[in-house]
Amino acid sequence: MSAETQIDLNAPPMRAVGIRTQFGPNVIHENLDFTVNRGEIVGLVGGSGTGKSVLLNTMLGLKEPEGGHVEYFGKNRNDLTSKTRREINNKMGVLFQGGALFSSMTVRENIMMPMRENANISMSLMRELADMKIHMVGLPPESAVLYPADLSGGMKKRAGLARALALDPKLLFLDEPTAGLDPVGANAFDELILGLREAMNLTVLMVTHDLDSLYLICDRIAVLVDKKIPIADSLAAVSQYDHPWMREYFGGPRSRAAIGAADAHNERRG
Repeated sequence: MSAETQIDLNAPPMRAVGIRTQFGPNVIHENLDFTVNRGEIVGLVGGSGTGKSVLLNTMLGLKEPEGGHVEYFGKNRNDLTSKTRREINNKMGVLFQGGALFSSMTVRENIMMPMRENANISMSLMRELADMKIHMVGLPPESAVLYPADLSGGMKKRAGLARALALDPKLLFLDEPTAGLDPVGANAFDELILGLREAMNLTVLMVTHDLDSLYLICDRIAVLVDKKIPIADSLAAVSQYDHPWMREYFGGPRSRAAIGAADAHNERRG
């Protein structure tokens, strides 16, 4: 039975149920529940040391939880065959911090790597598809033959995103996608994610500290505090949640400035 008959692409692309993670006696998450719904952009925030990266790795299957389970498209990951897991993995794309490009490969070769490993297509078609992804993320055509060392920080992010989109995923994970970018570059990247969500019918989970990104592009914000996600809701609901860290994070001067910038931005967009 193929993955297409085993999974439901209309079900939530990802769901964490009762997750417990720990390293030795140090418990990072306890009885954590979290759902990412189809077609939305969710921002995951939390203070330093709350385990955002650990949770991301758990959702990606890079770390097995000590308790609970992760579901993809309505199916428990623990119940999937290895073949179905591979097929589901191909429906997920990941942009790691800094792009995580292979330094010895050109941009085109980096983007082709997932195709070489998972798609039975010709080299000429792989090159054509890689160049299409380069165009989709807003890189110039000549960047295809450049190496990561030749790229600016913003270009590395876009090249990493192009590789994450190589297999046309349904679920996209972004780890601090605007970190290290100047405000203009960060805003352009946010706009790119919005456009790709519409063009490719993507569901996006974004770990970020960028208040502007949260206000500009996220449908919901999930807050990781006290080893759980007590709320994953609209900005208005999250900002009113009665928790010290959330009051400080969403009620501070930088947050108010981001709200003003987002309002002005949305007015310009009509």
